This record gives sequence, C-alpha cells and structure tokens, in this order.
Amino acid sequence: MIAGRGPRPLAQAGFALSLAAYVAFALFPLFWTLKISLTPSSLLYTEGTPLWPSVTTLANYVRVLRESDFPRYFANSIFVSVATALAATAIASAAGYALSRLAFRGKATVALLLLLTQTFPLVMVIPPLYRIMATLHLTNSLLGLVIVYTAFNVPFASFLMQSFLDGIPRELEEAATIDGCTRPQAIVKIVLPLTLPGMGATVGFVFTAAWSELLFALMLINDESSKTFAVGLLTFIGKFAVDWGQMMAAAVLGLVPACLFFAILQRYLVAGLSAGAVKG
Repeated sequence: MIAGRGPRPLAQAGFALSLAAYVAFALFPLFWTLKISLTPSSLLYTEGTPLWPSVTTLANYVRVLRESDFPRYFANSIFVSVATALAATAIASAAGYALSRLAFRGKATVALLLLLTQTFPLVMVIPPLYRIMATLHLTNSLLGLVIVYTAFNVPFASFLMQSFLDGIPRELEEAATIDGCTRPQAIVKIVLPLTLPGMGATVGFVFTAAWSELLFALMLINDESSKTFAVGLLTFIGKFAVDWGQMMAAAVLGLVPACLFFAILQRYLVAGLSAGAVKG
C-alpha cells in the first residue's frame, strides 16, 4: 500500500505544473496587450520585444479616453450587451421552462430547430439578415443590434436554462399546487428563486457573447455614433500604419466591464454551472 502511494505526490506536482503552464499560456496574450498599452510609441519599434518596456507611460490611455471616440463606443457596447443579456435570458428562461416541464405537440421538433440554428455559419445569414433589417429600418441602430444578438443567443441560452430547470425536482411545484398555488404562482415563488444561479450563468454567457461580437456589428452598423467597442478597435488601424499603443489600451479598457460583470455575478455563475452539470 505504501509503495502504491509513492507516485501520487509526483503526479500531483506534475498536474499542478501542467495547470500553471496552461494558465500562463492562456494569460500571456493579455499580459502582452497590457505591456504594449504601457509602452511609449517611440519604443515600440526600437526596443525590440522585451517582456517589459524600459519606460512605461499612460499616454496611450489618456489619448484613447480624450482624443478618440472610444468612450462613445464603450457606452454603446454596454447598452447593447446589457439589453441583450436581459432580453435573451428572459426569453430563454421561458423557453427552457417549456422544454423542461411542459409536454406539447412538436416539442422535439422545436428543440431540433433550436439546435439547427447553431449549426449554420454566421457569414451565410449576413445577406438575408441585412435585407430584413434594412427593410425594417433597423440598420445603424443599437436596437436592431440588440434584436439580432438576442435572436442568435436565445437557442443556446434556452438549452442552458433547460439543463438548470431539469435539476429542480418537479415535486416542489406539485407540492406548491397542492397548497393552493396556481402554476404562475408556483413558478414565481418556487422555481424562480431556485433558477437565479442558472439565470446568472446565462446572463454572463450572453453578455460576454454580445460584448465581443464583431461580425454583425461590422455589417449592420456604419454610423460612427452607433459603433460598438469591438468595431471601434478597427478605427485605430490606419491606411499606412496601426496605432498599436492606443489599440491595446482600448482593448485593456474593454476588459474592465467584463471583469467587473463576472466579479459581481461570480457567486451565481459558480452555483449555476454546478447546478447545470449535476442533475437529480
């Protein structure tokens, strides 16, 4: 028995080193982005590629905030992402409840259609989608972008909410109805509080997807005042040069809302993902 336990510390150390190497590999692009954002423009092409610049500066951040339209793009992305996250989560919660609890004709077909929407390449739907949005006068509109993002995030979010609801015993609702509650009352008093962690995880997923989305925003938004953060980063690419310092500074600033969002919802995200993974 003692001999059998010998390799365990070595295995644990190897696993820890492998995990640390993976984390370092995953975080290195973020570190490099931060490094470039703090490097003076005069040193970007003259100092080579050291791990840290000999001189650091906040000039890139000051120029992004004061001399560019980044604050406007930033505000547009916050509005679009928050509105999309709330709308998609509300719709997905209702759809997930129907798929989890209700028996109706065509249920399997509905689930299949929702699944099929995730298999089409996004590039393929751009031309017809643009024609539809143009006909409805929703191009160059943040509202139009919210509608598109919501439509494309609802299918996956619905399956996500269904998995959370499948983990809630039906007996709780049955007990509530026996005590005199109607189905809507049972949903509000019993199901809704128990699904808050799952809803938090869904909100986090949809918010991140909307915040980082580029293709639809690039195709549907041409008005400078309606561009989102992801599209706004492209404005730092000039005809003959790229302002790497300002672009990386804007990218670092763009990470702040997502980090704060996940920090606020961390408790719900952990509980929600655990509830969705374990059923019964």
